[in-house]
Amino acid sequence: MHEMGIMQGILDASVEAAQNAGESRITYIHLAIGELTQIQVGALDFAFEALSPGTMAQGAKMEVTMLEPKSRCRDCGYEYVHDQFTMTCPKCSSFDIELLQGRELQIDTIEADSETESTSADSSKEAEDSVEEKGLSHDQN
Repeated sequence: MHEMGIMQGILDASVEAAQNAGESRITYIHLAIGELTQIQVGALDFAFEALSPGTMAQGAKMEVTMLEPKSRCRDCGYEYVHDQFTMTCPKCSSFDIELLQGRELQIDTIEADSETESTSADSSKEAEDSVEEKGLSHDQN
């Protein structure tokens, strides 16, 4: 079950990206995974549920889009979608093909928010309003 190690890497990268953006909580992660990676989405979901508690991604929603293998024939240029077993060109039967899609594993989207920023921003606004109401603004000197 290599999905645990893969999910740990996804969580590490997502947390690092969210922290670099100044966010405090991840709410959504979308992954695009090629079918040729042999990753099992059910095992990946299990790994996410097991590894995300206690991280910024706790309670986040995760979605996965599986990408079909797609290739281009180097002899005739035809592009086509195929399964993992039949990769020959359906137009000219050539074996000389270039795989265009099907082996990727990428984080497409991370949505995050910062509860502390909105709270502190609200607190700052309240403090400014309070200063203005009391006539203590620096502009009145």
